Amino acid sequence: MIQRFIELGEGYSDIYELIELAKANRHRLSGLFAFHTIKKGQPVTSLVVVLHPTDPGDFQPLYICREGIPHPHYKPNKRFELFAELAKELNQEIIHLEVKPSTFFAELDLYYQHLIGIMRMNRFIPPLQ
Repeated sequence: MIQRFIELGEGYSDIYELIELAKANRHRLSGLFAFHTIKKGQPVTSLVVVLHPTDPGDFQPLYICREGIPHPHYKPNKRFELFAELAKELNQEIIHLEVKPSTFFAELDLYYQHLIGIMRMNRFIPPLQ
């Protein structure tokens, strides 16, 4: 199985694409996530839509708007509210995780591998077989 993050942007106008991806693929929806962190002294959130793996192909996409949305517990905002409304509409719970910022890692690929490891360890996504 291949699990890969697909970055849509930082969550400004691309948040609407993330929401539409979840709605259009509700039959494949595996989970909704909010990764909270501190980046450059600011509390920020990444929003993630995880789909079940394709069949055939065994490709599991994890769509992300990375670290561009204010952390909703510190600064309520419309973009997070839209994601929360999506969760309600799709009858899903948003899984909240505290993670290291992407700037902690030398390369963005290492950051995404770290997140995949956390998600596998917590059994939010399946391990490699």
